[in-house]
Amino acid sequence: MLMAISLIIIVAATLLFHFYTPWWATPLASNWQQMDNTLTITFAITGIFFVAINIFIIYTLLRFRHRKEGDAAQLNSKGSNHRAAYQPENKKLEYWLIAITSIAIIGLLAPGLFVYAAYIKAPANAIDVEVLGQQWQWHFRFPGADGKLGRTSVALVSASNPFGLDPHDAISQNNILIMTNELHLPLNQPVRMLLHSQDVLHDFFVPQFRARMNMVPGMITSFWFTPTKTGRFEVLCAQLCGVGHYNMRAYVVVDDPATFQAWLKKQPTFAMTLAAAQNVAMSNDPLIEKGKALYNAKACVSCHSLDGSARVGPSWKGLYGKTETMADGSTAMVDETYLRNFIHDPQARTVKGYSPIMPKIEMSDEELAALIALIKSYGIKSETKQTADIAKQ
Repeated sequence: MLMAISLIIIVAATLLFHFYTPWWATPLASNWQQMDNTLTITFAITGIFFVAINIFIIYTLLRFRHRKEGDAAQLNSKGSNHRAAYQPENKKLEYWLIAITSIAIIGLLAPGLFVYAAYIKAPANAIDVEVLGQQWQWHFRFPGADGKLGRTSVALVSASNPFGLDPHDAISQNNILIMTNELHLPLNQPVRMLLHSQDVLHDFFVPQFRARMNMVPGMITSFWFTPTKTGRFEVLCAQLCGVGHYNMRAYVVVDDPATFQAWLKKQPTFAMTLAAAQNVAMSNDPLIEKGKALYNAKACVSCHSLDGSARVGPSWKGLYGKTETMADGSTAMVDETYLRNFIHDPQARTVKGYSPIMPKIEMSDEELAALIALIKSYGIKSETKQTADIAKQ
């Protein structure tokens, strides 16, 4: 009896939680209402089976519960209690169970297969956007004015060319590169996302778009969607990808077409990044190149940007030579001594406006020197020199 009562409470509580829970899916901001419909079908089928099976178990527990001998009102048809009969098989029942289960499984799988087929088949008017996943950051690439993505090669991938674009390819020269963690898309325009990973498994996931797909090294996966609401939506990596996984985030900003075009015109092309790289002396400095490698290998990239964009920690752009204000109100000049002390003991002081969450990372003196050289190259004086060089041209 206690078991039957417990099951009644569990079923009732489950149904109440399902219909009154505040934790439903986020509001839809794309064309994929079919995703929600498929989820509703899944809830309906599994819910019916859940309730039906538990009602049958409750009935069985009550109808065939143990009764004391001699209680005439509770005796069975033979006038006494008896143990359950052993029945090795019942073909009629088995046929019914197989048929009902098969229909239920088809009902669960078939809608999803139809939706997935549409999900990966982009319409002809969709614009292409390449998404590159890299521990623990996102990069994006748009076609140039010709609407084509340029040629790439794994052999050309480097810290300064993460997409592996061919510098001798005319189409690649006009491709627009988004090296920050903010991607803009036009409202009501179909977009085909071309996904690939530079290192490990990642997963591009925007809950409001019902858009999600694995990113696998060595292959390109794709899906499409149409943004139907303007706004700012968070991109998550939904595949555990290392120590910086929790902070592998980006944002998709959906603009009206005019605002999107204005934003796109401000973004650098591959040709522009090549020209800028030639003007930066650090590209020929092996110590700085080693610092770039450590920036990724030591997971610095998960908290510190190189382009001034906001992350968990201060951006390294313009950091060296800057005066930082600490949480206790004191100030400090960011120089080599400051950086060495901070990296050796990050909990000793906290920069105002940031949480003291930086872990202590073991580094050799050589590694520390390389990382500081990289930070120094993005410092205030370095920025001023680059600006002056560009102005001379």
